[in-house]
Amino acid sequence: MFRAALNRRAIVSGTTVAVAAFTIPQDKLPIYPQPDPEIVLQETPSELEKQIGKVRRRLTATYDDAHGRVQEVVSKWIGVEQAVEHRVKSIIDPNESLTPGLLYVGVATLTGSVITRNRLLLWRILLPPTLLALSLNHFLPKTSHNLSSYFGSLEDTYFPSLSEKHEIAKAHSQMTWERAKEATKNSRESLNETLVGLLERIQGATGLKLKETLVGAEKAKVEEKEAAQVVVQKVEETVQKVEETAQKAEEVVEKKVEEVKRLV
Repeated sequence: MFRAALNRRAIVSGTTVAVAAFTIPQDKLPIYPQPDPEIVLQETPSELEKQIGKVRRRLTATYDDAHGRVQEVVSKWIGVEQAVEHRVKSIIDPNESLTPGLLYVGVATLTGSVITRNRLLLWRILLPPTLLALSLNHFLPKTSHNLSSYFGSLEDTYFPSLSEKHEIAKAHSQMTWERAKEATKNSRESLNETLVGLLERIQGATGLKLKETLVGAEKAKVEEKEAAQVVVQKVEETVQKVEETAQKAEEVVEKKVEEVKRLV
């Protein structure tokens, strides 16, 4: 019994020594330096961070969309401003002064309103715009023509049927005006013939040379008008020649100055 217990203790102690023999070399430090182990960090956002990211992305997308729409509206507005500016410049004639012209047109329109203040409603509606159109055509004829052409182009583009009716009405008005002119001319000629016959009768009855006197006066008036036109034409030609001469003299002086500068 005692021997068996000793044998068991010897076996256990031998096993412990063997295990210690095998584990001791693993606990020793290595002779050569070993590389540091690679550490990998993996980010795992929380649920709150995920929700905050989604909300921020939505807000950013909404802001970008709104900014793009605002820029589009601003671009369209700038295009409209440029189109209006170009249209106004094309309508207003540069050779006509707007400062007194528009003032006269406004005075004429207000005069129509004052005149028809105590009149019928029809006159109060029709007379001011009529005076506006007539005064605009009188004081600013080229601008009025450009404005009417622009309105005509709009009418042709958006209201073609109304434009056709308008053109027909204008043609009928022109025909009526020509007929009225012809009738006035014929009535004037018949009145002149009647007056000439009456003068001949008076001249035959009294012996006075009324016909020759009146005809001579009319011829003198016509000759005076023709002479005035000739004088005006001569003056214009002289002014034009003087301007051309002055321009040529300026060119010669500029050339001489350039030559002197080159020599200096």
